[in-house]
Amino acid sequence: MKSFLVIGGSSGIGLALTKILKEDNHQVYATYFKNQLQNPSPNLHYHFLDVNEDALDLSFLPETLDGIVYCPGSINLKPFARIKPTAFIEDFNLQVVGAIKVIQSVLPKLKKSPIASILLFSTVAAQLGFNFHSQVATSKGAIEGLTKSLAAEFAPKIRVNCIAPSLTDTPLAAKLLSNEDKKATNAERHPLKKIGSPSDLAYMASYLLSEKAAWITGQIFHIDGGMSSVR
Repeated sequence: MKSFLVIGGSSGIGLALTKILKEDNHQVYATYFKNQLQNPSPNLHYHFLDVNEDALDLSFLPETLDGIVYCPGSINLKPFARIKPTAFIEDFNLQVVGAIKVIQSVLPKLKKSPIASILLFSTVAAQLGFNFHSQVATSKGAIEGLTKSLAAEFAPKIRVNCIAPSLTDTPLAAKLLSNEDKKATNAERHPLKKIGSPSDLAYMASYLLSEKAAWITGQIFHIDGGMSSVR
């Protein structure tokens, strides 16, 4: 049994991952911000956390952590000329600075584990140029740089990887998938002709956290229905 921290584990990909880790009998410490959930089992613990706070209260964690996953994100699609600079800062604080604060806070706990790993999330838009994606791609591009830098710095003790999905059917993407026509149109953009599900990403995440991925670090995994590589 291992202990994992999932930041943003109450909806979407984070929720799907907490369920997988729980079913594998790991101890899971998941945080929520808006979507409060009750603790449904002895090995799944939910705690409120606002990653924008200067000082994070992570006193609920055990002395040793075997892995952390940082899931918070946003999808704000607008023409570049209409985006205020403060909006870029807000996204950066949520998606990058929040991850940095969590990692720095729990680093001593990760160092106590013989198989520790960190998993972050980017987007296919960080590598491919899409209209109106400058805000999200800017922050997620920073996440990809952080992934590789920390993988180098923390090796060989802690592995650091990143998943870069395409559009996934989560509450975060609800506006983009609000009806069947939108779902069909977006599915058609992918070589596999489907929208990703939270479990598609969560199963990959659970693998990267496991000892089966013991020789993998510093990688950006494009789980995107083939969008980034197939034409």
